[in-house]
Amino acid sequence: MSTDRSDTSTAVPPLVVENARKVYRQRGGRKVAAVDGVSFTVEPGAAVGLVGASGSGKSTLAGMVTGSERPTEGSVRFGDLEVGRLGRRELRSYHSRVQMIFQDPYGALNPLHTVGYTVVRPVTNFLHLDGRGAHERVVELLETVGLTPPEQYLGKLPHQLSGGQRQRVLIARALACEPELLVADEPVSMLDVSLRADILRLLAQLRQDRGLSLLYITHDLLSARVVTDQLLVLNKGRVVERGETKQILQHPQDEYTVTLLDAIPRVGARRQRSRDERTPNERPSDVVVVRGAHPMTREQRHG
Repeated sequence: MSTDRSDTSTAVPPLVVENARKVYRQRGGRKVAAVDGVSFTVEPGAAVGLVGASGSGKSTLAGMVTGSERPTEGSVRFGDLEVGRLGRRELRSYHSRVQMIFQDPYGALNPLHTVGYTVVRPVTNFLHLDGRGAHERVVELLETVGLTPPEQYLGKLPHQLSGGQRQRVLIARALACEPELLVADEPVSMLDVSLRADILRLLAQLRQDRGLSLLYITHDLLSARVVTDQLLVLNKGRVVERGETKQILQHPQDEYTVTLLDAIPRVGARRQRSRDERTPNERPSDVVVVRGAHPMTREQRHG
């Protein structure tokens, strides 16, 4: 029961983030803004990347999109739904349409649940299939994400899988309720380099085959090149550059974007800048201090 949304203009609504701001209150009444006035749209079937170093606000934005964080100001809308205003029951329905692929394939799976049980739960909870129908759906999903033959994986526990296989299980679980938008938060950052390209190609193929919209969060500009059409570069909770992915990678305009590109390991010669040439944002803080507040410590960071 695969889902084909080739006509994405009518099947999938846009995700619209408008002037989103997230302020956290710290001890002593200090306020810090992890996200500060960010706006963007993920059009139906499009893939947008949020790129930035640790603490840039990208994961906080992902939380606003999935409903785990509510914006202090601004709005996040998916079609006619304002995500920040949804109640618990409404969020459950929303999560059948918007699914998260987590960064940690080791911590995101229950170590006591088999692959089959992990994937069948959303099938029964959201699609209301059971028995043979549910089993067939799980088998199809495992085949879709490249875990073949499926029968070899249904009874396995997470500790019996490689990191790449665990991430494929997470993707299968996310696809199980036939979502319209995938939010992928650093989905390959904890995998071996040799496995990353396969997972990225899988995400790109799923988007093409199923007409899914994709919000891709990463610190790695090169991985964003594989799966995104548009990029937003975030620094200290604000967008410092936006545009087509290819254009930004080839002709970055903001110095912070150049810094991110310079940080990419290269096999051949790589650009080197002396310490004096580095920008003040070479090691960006994670939040914007509000009304004279002090920056948060590393342990307090959001994003």
